[in-house]
Amino acid sequence: MNNETWEIGGKTLKSRMLIGSALYPSPANMEEAIKESEAEIVTVALRRQSAGEGGGNNFWNIIKELNIHVLPNTAGCHSAKEAITTAMMAREVFDTNWIKLEVIGDQYNLQPDPFETVKSAEVLIKEGFEVFPYTTDDLVVAKRLVDVGCKILMPWGSPIGSGQGLMNPSNLKAIRKQFPDLNLIVDAGIGRPSDATEAMELGYDGVLLNSAIALAQEPILMAKAFKNAVKAGHFGYKAGTMQRREFASPSTPTIGIPFWHQFN
Repeated sequence: MNNETWEIGGKTLKSRMLIGSALYPSPANMEEAIKESEAEIVTVALRRQSAGEGGGNNFWNIIKELNIHVLPNTAGCHSAKEAITTAMMAREVFDTNWIKLEVIGDQYNLQPDPFETVKSAEVLIKEGFEVFPYTTDDLVVAKRLVDVGCKILMPWGSPIGSGQGLMNPSNLKAIRKQFPDLNLIVDAGIGRPSDATEAMELGYDGVLLNSAIALAQEPILMAKAFKNAVKAGHFGYKAGTMQRREFASPSTPTIGIPFWHQFN
């Protein structure tokens, strides 16, 4: 059971935790946290850390030495045109057809623009990209993304970096129910290990974390906490969690003769 694998974007993985590479106190701290998490996918923002720039060489060398899959993202883009251009550059720089698509529509809560996201996803899929679209927990937007060819969806739990956890579990359940065969990753808003467990217990295939680990007092220890939380939620979902009841139900039956009477 502990050695089970799953597939996403044409890759076979063991870990169901995806991790970000921003906001850490130091590159060394980032490296150790990623190692401790045992994540096999790391997200990298081309606009923040370009492998071709001198300032980013140390960062990029660390990422390469980790020997895990790189998921470039289009963080900082506000239009389909920007996102498409950034994705094209990322494919050349990082030598991958994977792209985490982010097209921000509101600067206050960093909510993705549904119209520009769908538009850019359609173009990128036609260009041969495996698109990991960051979206809200809106079922209609999810359907539109699937209609243009997305095989992966990454709905938020709550706004990026907010740490609010899962604001609308019912919406996330609806997306899971509507798309039972798609890879679904909860992306953004997870603040505590228990949030990650909850997401996995809903049947999601994985979670993407960054701020909750990088901004913790002890990022490496928090990476370990999330690693175990993701596993616990996944195994709990597979095992089948018990249904909540309105009233108490005894765990020890009281029907029949007490067992000690058998020895009288």
